[in-house]
Amino acid sequence: MMSLSAVIIAKNEEEMITDCLDHLKFCDEVIVIDGKSEDRTVDIAKKMGAKVYQQPFTDFATARNFGLEKANGEWILYIDADERVGNDLRENMVRTIKEGIKEISAYKVQRKNYYFGNHQWPYIETLERLFKKEKLKGWYGVLHESPKVDGRIDVLGGFLMHYTHRDLHSMLEKTIVWSTTEAKLRYDASHPKMTWWRFPRVMISSFFQSYIIDKGYKAGTAGLVESIYQSFSMFVTYAKLWEKQQETKQ
Repeated sequence: MMSLSAVIIAKNEEEMITDCLDHLKFCDEVIVIDGKSEDRTVDIAKKMGAKVYQQPFTDFATARNFGLEKANGEWILYIDADERVGNDLRENMVRTIKEGIKEISAYKVQRKNYYFGNHQWPYIETLERLFKKEKLKGWYGVLHESPKVDGRIDVLGGFLMHYTHRDLHSMLEKTIVWSTTEAKLRYDASHPKMTWWRFPRVMISSFFQSYIIDKGYKAGTAGLVESIYQSFSMFVTYAKLWEKQQETKQ
């Protein structure tokens, strides 16, 4: 029977790692790539039987590739500490690996996002997360990483639950960290000079995408708060880009 390794990218996830690992007991091997956590993440993961490897976190692609090197399974499931494998997804995953369809090299999973606790976001994502190890050539991209797969990709039934943006404090911390990377990527790509009218344009576009196109309005107050936050996050990113452009002029 083919074996399955789960790879978790984590840093300071002591509140979420236990439940995540509980939902991965069906895997033959669980690996945690820890970005030098300062809390009890590593201790908890080791006590629960996971193999833990530590390295300073630079970007998700690097961390996922490191997990690819360490995994021994013929199949690899990538999952984050704030994600949970649903029962239907687990059963479909186990059956699919057991059957071993030769034509399929990887599978996308459907992900339900939950904000501020249990407020489900209407839009359901599909993400490449389950791979035949020999067919996964690596992950690429500093911020929005993507896998390179040799072969066909299909979609699994069932859902992955993602408990993201659990409170405003953690959301703001995340924006402060990642907006710097986002701004640098835009700056390095020679983004046009930031002028006053670009700010309302990107903020309105971001709000419209989240609240209207992705149907955030169906999530009630949580949907409105999240959509406004997305607009604010975009403002911070472009304000940092503007700041870098100003520094270059001096």
